[in-house]
Amino acid sequence: METRELPLLPLRGLLVFPYMVIHLDVGREKSIAAIDQAMISDRIICLATQKDAQIDEPTPDDIFAVGTIAEIKQLLKLPGGTLRVLVEGIQRAKIKKYIEKEPFFRVEVEVTQEEVSKTPEIQALTRSLIYQFEQYVKLSKRIPPETAITVVNLEEPGRLADVVASHLPLKIEDKQRILEALDVKKRLEILLEILARELEIVEIERRINLRVRKQMEKTQKEYYLREQLKAIQRELGEKDERVAEGEEYREKIKEAKLPKEVEEKALKEVEKLEKMPPMAAEATVVRNYLDWILALPWNRRTKDRLDIKLAEQILEEDHYGLEKVKERILEYLAVRKLTKKMKGPILCFVGPPGVGKTSLAKSIARALERKFVRISLGGVRDEAEIRGHRRTYVGALPGRIIQGMRNAGSQNPVFLLDEIDKMSMDFRGDPSAALLEVLDPEQNNSFSDHYIELPFDLSHVLFITTANNLYNIPRPLLDRMEVIHIPGYTEEEKLVIAEKYLLPKQLKEHGLKPKNLKISTNTFLKIIREYTRESGVRNLERQIASLCRKAAKEIVTDNVEEVKITVSNLERYLGIPKYRYGIAEAEDEVGVATGLAWTEVGGDVMFIEVSVLKGSGKLYLTGKLGEVMKESAQAGFSYIRSRAKELGIEENFHEKYDLHIHVPEGAIPKDGPSAGITMATAMVSALSGQKVRKDVAMTGEITLRGKVLPIGGLKEKILAAKRAGIKTIIIPHENRKELDEISPQVKRGLKFILVKHMDEVLEAALIRKEKPEIEPPVPAEEKEVTEPSEISVH
Repeated sequence: METRELPLLPLRGLLVFPYMVIHLDVGREKSIAAIDQAMISDRIICLATQKDAQIDEPTPDDIFAVGTIAEIKQLLKLPGGTLRVLVEGIQRAKIKKYIEKEPFFRVEVEVTQEEVSKTPEIQALTRSLIYQFEQYVKLSKRIPPETAITVVNLEEPGRLADVVASHLPLKIEDKQRILEALDVKKRLEILLEILARELEIVEIERRINLRVRKQMEKTQKEYYLREQLKAIQRELGEKDERVAEGEEYREKIKEAKLPKEVEEKALKEVEKLEKMPPMAAEATVVRNYLDWILALPWNRRTKDRLDIKLAEQILEEDHYGLEKVKERILEYLAVRKLTKKMKGPILCFVGPPGVGKTSLAKSIARALERKFVRISLGGVRDEAEIRGHRRTYVGALPGRIIQGMRNAGSQNPVFLLDEIDKMSMDFRGDPSAALLEVLDPEQNNSFSDHYIELPFDLSHVLFITTANNLYNIPRPLLDRMEVIHIPGYTEEEKLVIAEKYLLPKQLKEHGLKPKNLKISTNTFLKIIREYTRESGVRNLERQIASLCRKAAKEIVTDNVEEVKITVSNLERYLGIPKYRYGIAEAEDEVGVATGLAWTEVGGDVMFIEVSVLKGSGKLYLTGKLGEVMKESAQAGFSYIRSRAKELGIEENFHEKYDLHIHVPEGAIPKDGPSAGITMATAMVSALSGQKVRKDVAMTGEITLRGKVLPIGGLKEKILAAKRAGIKTIIIPHENRKELDEISPQVKRGLKFILVKHMDEVLEAALIRKEKPEIEPPVPAEEKEVTEPSEISVH
């Protein structure tokens, strides 16, 4: 092995094989110094490739150990100090050590001599290499055929391998593997493996190019034929497909008599459509857009039926009671008769389920002879559901409002937005905020949908929204609506509804005639009291439907003409009663008070139990109570501690006893301040041993000073008390105005005690053993009230 000392030129992103002639551009100071040194001596230099081409100042560790000794054939100085060098590779060399690193790399290299005996195996590998290289040249067409002929005629296997490798577009890592293969047989094997891989890639590229070319030829052919078809159509006087479609749309736009702004937009879209190829994806988007614009009722309206007496008659036919709602609709009709420019009102019907909010909206549409549209907002949480998607999205559509207007086919339908309190919001936006524009009378005359992108007039629409409670409706949205409360029905109302409305409807649905099924009034009353407990009439209708089914089966099976259902045989048809009518306590008890609660499904009766235990003044609360209710209990407890002596309770009771407050039906969440006076009464009763009257129910918020504050949902609570068989109801004095508005029919048979202070509640609710030694004081601001107000309605 021969060793030599040579200057080293590190190469970036390039590798030089023996026998390879190539131009190099040299610009780095060290590299220029190495070239200068080589030119001074014998023009011989060592070329080795960097492992990472990005490094400007390589160290010995950054350079491959095997390189090529090359001769500098030509040197040319370029502007800017760069050298262009023509080098020819001579033979492989292995770098043994770096002698100098400054001002250039000087290395000691070991020169390898190739002595190849042409064994049959070497010859076979050589032939295989030549064949595969020829195949590569044919398929890739990157190498000129003349070069291939020159390469194939080389007889030396090692040189052949190096020249073939220099012509292939390989990665530096693969080229370095071939350069480092000092054994010719191993070099040939590596090159054959790499060449086989390259051949496979070239074959895949060829197939892809062929497929693309065929597709392009097909497209060009179709274009050519289409152009020919156009020329033929012009000669025959026939219209082009796109022109014909455009003219059809123009005709439709003209017939639709759209507003000027809308017409201009539609005609612009038609022009776009005519310039697009018929099969383009954008053309479909434009067609859908034009179809939507033409389908919307920009100018079409139905004529209102302004006969107030007929409208009143229709509303009475469909619904019993609901005087406030009917009165509001008749007022609207009267004003419409006097003026044509009135905007449609936005009504919000609030009440428990089953009281007829949705069906009432249908009746209003029938009374006005308007189209009726209903959309449910329950669970809607995407703003695009209201305002639509922009046309840039795939599958974009207008929002539900515009869809509803298209379905209605008129500009002034009755539009029902059902379950407006059930909307939610998430990262896709707040749909309730999007509804502000729809329901604001000052804005909805130019409602803008993201898909349509044109102002649409909603001011003539009569919007009706429904909700079970007001608390879940955002305040800005509630501000734009006229709220009409629809409370639950009384027993008398339910009876009339069952006899006049529900029974005839169910008979018709079950294919029965009135003579086939007879149900007595007392039977209806029993169903209402013992088989349903609700504010509305939904469950009542289900029970009547059940009776109709059983009657139908009996008529068909036993071949009878009439089925009579009475109080005595009702259990045979509907089973054991589900509810106990009059659930008031059977006797006066200590530590148990009856409260009245309001829920989303109407009013309910709530029993609050208090037990006194030995302890240290702790207050235990159970029954899945909310934070507000717990705080009410704490406020009542503090009030009792501050007034213990006046209430006839041991003053240090909080040092000896614990109180446990429990509200039955423990799995049902309960919250709100209106149980404050009920919990306080039960605690006073338990601590003083005085019984609470069984026929007294109460509702009211308590303060630390014992004041009783007003509550909501009064009518629902009164109806719940009636259902439970309660005769006396204690309510806050400030609820007097709500009590006056409730119909006498609801208040019949009940006694109302209006209270301002907790002492008045205890006076009315507790059965006193004996009078306390100290009379309860009257608050300074209420000294003129000497006793609670009492209203009896018989």
